[in-house]
Amino acid sequence: MLTVTAGNDLPIARPSETIELTAAQLAPLGDDLTRIHVYERGKEVLAQVVGGTLLFQTDMPASGSRSFELRLGDKRVYKREDFRVYGRFVRERFDDFAWENDRVAHRMYGAALETWEKEPLTSSTVDIWLKRTRRLVINDWYMADDYHRDTGEGADFYSAGKSRGCGGGGVWRDGKLVVSKNFRDSKVIANGPIRLIFELYYPDFNERKRITLDAGQNFNRFESDVTDAAGIKKVAGQNMRIDRDRGIVRAWEAVKDNNGEFGCALVFDPKTIVDVVEADGNQLIVTRTPGVYWVGTGWDRSGDFANRDAFDRYVDQWTQRVRSPLRVEVTP
Repeated sequence: MLTVTAGNDLPIARPSETIELTAAQLAPLGDDLTRIHVYERGKEVLAQVVGGTLLFQTDMPASGSRSFELRLGDKRVYKREDFRVYGRFVRERFDDFAWENDRVAHRMYGAALETWEKEPLTSSTVDIWLKRTRRLVINDWYMADDYHRDTGEGADFYSAGKSRGCGGGGVWRDGKLVVSKNFRDSKVIANGPIRLIFELYYPDFNERKRITLDAGQNFNRFESDVTDAAGIKKVAGQNMRIDRDRGIVRAWEAVKDNNGEFGCALVFDPKTIVDVVEADGNQLIVTRTPGVYWVGTGWDRSGDFANRDAFDRYVDQWTQRVRSPLRVEVTP
């Protein structure tokens, strides 16, 4: 048996915080991580193996700690209701890649959409689906093909078009934004129940985007070996917040057809930012080199955010969480 102690140095609670343990830390229990089970106060905690890492989640109290026991058992078997993240390539919808967790949903566009006779679109934007259910809905919404209308779980109200949408990237060169065509290939690396990881490939940019989304969180982790500019679509009447010192750009705007209001936020390491600019109908952050940034959304009808101030509090706390990892100790 091993004991894991996680400590939170921040004076804020951290719900759905993901704890990651490496194979080296778990070596006393052997090399088959699928047989390692996590317990808190005698109750088993859902865990997932991604590569050589075991991960699980907990709600961390402000300035507090949690302790867990790790024991060997039978190989872990999941039930359908365990899954809180999901993503896939959607060939039947013009090569979308769509993904979600129990709070947010997105999609990006593949090759077939560029030549669709009805409404062709070439864009490496990031689209938003607004959810007001904890249920995973992607497959059902595509099956019904009626996801632009809210029937009780949310809908695709957002029109990303050729803009950067919510978090789309590009390359900043000579004072201009250069963007790629739609992705041409995709790869799912991990598909739950806690963490989703997938990659999209853009051959015209020789670019690989890796996107990670954990259960219970409103922010995705975006990583690119090419993108050095990313941003948010600008629209009339939008409230745009730019906080360069914290590395935040956030938009808050009305949802069409009187369906409330929503926010999109991007979080960067402020030390990497070289410019904040507007270009081609987008508010952009330009960074020194390609790397990592975070993309999050919130809707005032989701049940998570009553208004813009509530979403801003979440965004501000997320920046603190990203920059203050948990202290994790593993002992026999």
